[in-house]
Amino acid sequence: MQEGNRDKAIGSVRAWEVVVAACFLVFGAIVVWDSQRLGARWGDEGPQAGYFPFYIGIFIIVSAAMILYNAITSGAKGRKPFVMWEQLRTILVVMVPSVLYVALMENPWLSMGMYVPSALFIAFFMRFLGKYGWLRIAAVSIGTTVAFFVMFEIWFKVPLPKGPLEAAFGFA
Repeated sequence: MQEGNRDKAIGSVRAWEVVVAACFLVFGAIVVWDSQRLGARWGDEGPQAGYFPFYIGIFIIVSAAMILYNAITSGAKGRKPFVMWEQLRTILVVMVPSVLYVALMENPWLSMGMYVPSALFIAFFMRFLGKYGWLRIAAVSIGTTVAFFVMFEIWFKVPLPKGPLEAAFGFA
Protein backbone atom coordinates (compact mmCIF):
# COMPACT_ATOMS: atom_id res chain seq x y z
CA MET A 1 0.00 0.00 0.00
CA GLN A 2 1.30 3.45 -0.81
CA GLU A 3 2.52 5.58 2.07
CA GLY A 4 -0.20 8.21 1.51
CA ASN A 5 -3.02 5.64 1.65
CA ARG A 6 -2.02 4.48 5.14
CA ASP A 7 -3.10 7.81 6.57
CA LYS A 8 -6.48 7.82 4.79
CA ALA A 9 -9.60 7.11 6.76
CA ILE A 10 -12.16 4.56 5.69
CA GLY A 11 -15.33 6.54 6.21
CA SER A 12 -16.40 8.68 9.08
CA VAL A 13 -17.93 7.64 12.39
CA ARG A 14 -21.25 9.06 11.17
CA ALA A 15 -21.20 7.10 7.90
CA TRP A 16 -20.51 3.78 9.61
CA GLU A 17 -23.07 4.41 12.35
CA VAL A 18 -25.68 5.06 9.64
CA VAL A 19 -24.69 1.85 7.81
CA VAL A 20 -24.83 -0.27 10.98
CA ALA A 21 -28.10 1.30 12.14
CA ALA A 22 -29.66 0.64 8.72
CA CYS A 23 -28.53 -3.00 8.86
CA PHE A 24 -30.07 -3.40 12.32
CA LEU A 25 -33.29 -1.74 11.15
CA VAL A 26 -33.55 -4.29 8.34
CA PHE A 27 -32.69 -7.15 10.72
CA GLY A 28 -35.28 -5.97 13.28
CA ALA A 29 -37.92 -5.67 10.55
CA ILE A 30 -37.21 -9.24 9.41
CA VAL A 31 -37.54 -10.49 13.01
CA VAL A 32 -40.86 -8.64 13.46
CA TRP A 33 -42.19 -9.86 10.11
CA ASP A 34 -41.22 -13.48 10.73
CA SER A 35 -42.59 -13.33 14.28
CA GLN A 36 -45.94 -12.25 12.85
CA ARG A 37 -45.82 -15.25 10.51
CA LEU A 38 -45.22 -17.57 13.49
CA GLY A 39 -47.84 -15.89 15.65
CA ALA A 40 -46.90 -13.00 17.90
CA ARG A 41 -49.94 -12.89 20.14
CA TRP A 42 -50.89 -14.31 23.48
CA GLY A 43 -52.94 -17.42 22.71
CA ASP A 44 -55.29 -19.51 24.82
CA GLU A 45 -52.40 -21.60 26.07
CA GLY A 46 -49.89 -18.79 26.52
CA PRO A 47 -47.52 -17.00 24.17
CA GLN A 48 -47.35 -18.11 20.56
CA ALA A 49 -44.03 -19.01 18.95
CA GLY A 50 -43.31 -15.50 17.71
CA TYR A 51 -44.44 -13.59 20.81
CA PHE A 52 -41.05 -12.97 22.44
CA PRO A 53 -39.08 -12.61 19.17
CA PHE A 54 -41.63 -9.99 18.06
CA TYR A 55 -40.86 -7.78 21.04
CA ILE A 56 -37.14 -8.35 20.68
CA GLY A 57 -37.47 -7.25 17.03
CA ILE A 58 -39.35 -4.12 18.14
CA PHE A 59 -36.57 -3.39 20.64
CA ILE A 60 -33.96 -3.81 17.88
CA ILE A 61 -35.86 -1.44 15.58
CA VAL A 62 -36.26 1.23 18.28
CA SER A 63 -32.58 0.95 19.26
CA ALA A 64 -31.44 1.16 15.64
CA ALA A 65 -33.68 4.18 15.04
CA MET A 66 -32.11 5.92 18.05
CA ILE A 67 -28.60 5.14 16.77
CA LEU A 68 -29.57 6.41 13.32
CA TYR A 69 -30.99 9.63 14.79
CA ASN A 70 -27.85 10.19 16.90
CA ALA A 71 -25.60 9.54 13.91
CA ILE A 72 -27.47 11.99 11.71
CA THR A 73 -27.52 14.73 14.36
CA SER A 74 -23.98 14.14 15.68
CA GLY A 75 -22.49 17.31 14.20
CA ALA A 76 -18.70 17.60 14.09
CA LYS A 77 -18.21 14.51 16.26
CA GLY A 78 -19.62 12.35 13.45
CA ARG A 79 -17.05 13.60 10.97
CA LYS A 80 -14.16 12.01 12.84
CA PRO A 81 -12.42 9.23 10.91
CA PHE A 82 -13.70 5.77 11.75
CA VAL A 83 -10.62 3.70 11.00
CA MET A 84 -7.37 4.23 9.08
CA TRP A 85 -6.21 1.83 6.38
CA GLU A 86 -3.27 0.57 8.44
CA GLN A 87 -5.56 -0.14 11.40
CA LEU A 88 -8.02 -1.97 9.15
CA ARG A 89 -5.21 -4.07 7.68
CA THR A 90 -4.24 -5.21 11.17
CA ILE A 91 -7.83 -6.14 11.93
CA LEU A 92 -8.24 -8.03 8.65
CA VAL A 93 -5.05 -10.04 9.21
CA VAL A 94 -6.84 -11.63 12.18
CA MET A 95 -10.45 -11.53 10.96
CA VAL A 96 -10.08 -13.09 7.50
CA PRO A 97 -8.24 -16.23 8.69
CA SER A 98 -10.75 -16.55 11.55
CA VAL A 99 -13.68 -16.44 9.12
CA LEU A 100 -11.96 -18.99 6.87
CA TYR A 101 -11.31 -21.21 9.90
CA VAL A 102 -15.00 -21.24 10.81
CA ALA A 103 -15.99 -21.73 7.16
CA LEU A 104 -13.72 -24.77 6.82
CA MET A 105 -15.23 -26.29 9.96
CA GLU A 106 -18.91 -25.44 9.54
CA ASN A 107 -19.66 -25.05 5.84
CA PRO A 108 -21.42 -28.22 4.64
CA TRP A 109 -19.65 -28.09 1.25
CA LEU A 110 -16.17 -27.39 2.63
CA SER A 111 -16.44 -29.22 5.94
CA MET A 112 -13.01 -30.39 6.98
CA GLY A 113 -13.92 -31.12 10.58
CA MET A 114 -12.16 -29.38 13.41
CA TYR A 115 -8.70 -30.81 13.47
CA VAL A 116 -7.25 -29.98 10.04
CA PRO A 117 -8.55 -26.36 10.02
CA SER A 118 -7.18 -25.92 13.55
CA ALA A 119 -3.71 -27.05 12.49
CA LEU A 120 -3.84 -24.75 9.45
CA PHE A 121 -5.07 -21.83 11.58
CA ILE A 122 -2.25 -22.22 14.10
CA ALA A 123 0.29 -22.64 11.30
CA PHE A 124 -0.90 -19.49 9.52
CA PHE A 125 -0.57 -17.31 12.60
CA MET A 126 2.78 -18.77 13.58
CA ARG A 127 4.19 -18.18 10.09
CA PHE A 128 2.74 -14.82 9.11
CA LEU A 129 2.53 -13.09 12.47
CA GLY A 130 5.18 -14.92 14.49
CA LYS A 131 7.65 -15.52 11.62
CA TYR A 132 8.54 -18.98 12.98
CA GLY A 133 10.29 -21.64 10.94
CA TRP A 134 8.41 -24.51 9.32
CA LEU A 135 9.75 -27.21 11.66
CA ARG A 136 8.53 -25.38 14.76
CA ILE A 137 5.22 -24.57 13.03
CA ALA A 138 4.68 -28.24 12.15
CA ALA A 139 5.53 -29.37 15.67
CA VAL A 140 3.25 -26.87 17.40
CA SER A 141 0.28 -26.96 15.01
CA ILE A 142 0.21 -30.75 14.67
CA GLY A 143 1.11 -31.29 18.33
CA THR A 144 -1.65 -28.99 19.54
CA THR A 145 -4.20 -30.64 17.27
CA VAL A 146 -3.16 -34.14 18.43
CA ALA A 147 -3.31 -32.99 22.06
CA PHE A 148 -6.86 -31.70 21.55
CA PHE A 149 -7.83 -34.97 19.85
CA VAL A 150 -6.47 -37.03 22.75
CA MET A 151 -8.00 -34.75 25.37
CA PHE A 152 -11.50 -34.46 23.89
CA GLU A 153 -11.98 -37.68 21.94
CA ILE A 154 -10.17 -40.14 24.18
CA TRP A 155 -10.10 -38.74 27.71
CA PHE A 156 -13.37 -36.77 27.85
CA LYS A 157 -15.18 -38.90 25.24
CA VAL A 158 -16.52 -35.74 23.56
CA PRO A 159 -16.61 -36.20 19.79
CA LEU A 160 -15.67 -33.10 17.84
CA PRO A 161 -16.46 -32.59 14.13
CA LYS A 162 -14.23 -34.66 11.87
CA GLY A 163 -13.56 -34.32 8.17
CA PRO A 164 -12.39 -36.56 5.34
CA LEU A 165 -8.79 -36.84 6.61
CA GLU A 166 -9.92 -38.26 9.94
CA ALA A 167 -12.31 -40.60 8.10
CA ALA A 168 -9.43 -41.83 5.91
CA PHE A 169 -7.52 -42.76 9.09
CA GLY A 170 -10.59 -44.44 10.61
CA PHE A 171 -11.28 -41.81 13.28
CA ALA A 172 -14.65 -40.61 11.99
